[in-house]
Amino acid sequence: MKNIYSTLPVIGILLLTLVSSALPANKPPEKGGVLPVINLPIPKNPTEKVYLGLSGDGFFKIPQIKAKVVIIEIYSMYCPYCQKDAPGVNELYTFIEKNPDLKNKIKLIGIGAGNTPFEVEVYKKTYQVPFPLFPDKDFTIHKACAEVRTPYFIVVKINDDGTHQIVHAQLGDYPGADPFLELVLKASGLK
Repeated sequence: MKNIYSTLPVIGILLLTLVSSALPANKPPEKGGVLPVINLPIPKNPTEKVYLGLSGDGFFKIPQIKAKVVIIEIYSMYCPYCQKDAPGVNELYTFIEKNPDLKNKIKLIGIGAGNTPFEVEVYKKTYQVPFPLFPDKDFTIHKACAEVRTPYFIVVKINDDGTHQIVHAQLGDYPGADPFLELVLKASGLK
């Protein structure tokens, strides 16, 4: 007769394998970490290209944006919270762009989780989004970010040597342009 206790380690390993395969392979972007490798197309729109400080064609990585801080909003055009927050995020962009001390230091971009280029354009027009938005139609970026719920805000500080660090990350709960900008300034050391 086989001892039941000799099979427990095997059962434990099988259960651990099943549970771990159901969890995301990576963690959501969080404070103190770095972004997963995200390749985005250089915008065709010349205004957006200039805003990001990019040139040429092809792809770029977020730390290549000419800024000290990049605020990334992972959103979906179908997310009611993203839709509700859109005017406030637009106001944040306006506050930054109207402040000569911040204008070239902080940039915003949005990444549409599961959104096609058409859907991104519809969202951009519907909510009059003034900053660059990028589609992620096949969820590649969304998966690299551990399939975060939307909206998810990531604040990235870009160092002079080209390295970067996430200084703030949050799921939803957008407090409004003034409080969020204050949070960004403190977290990034720009204040």
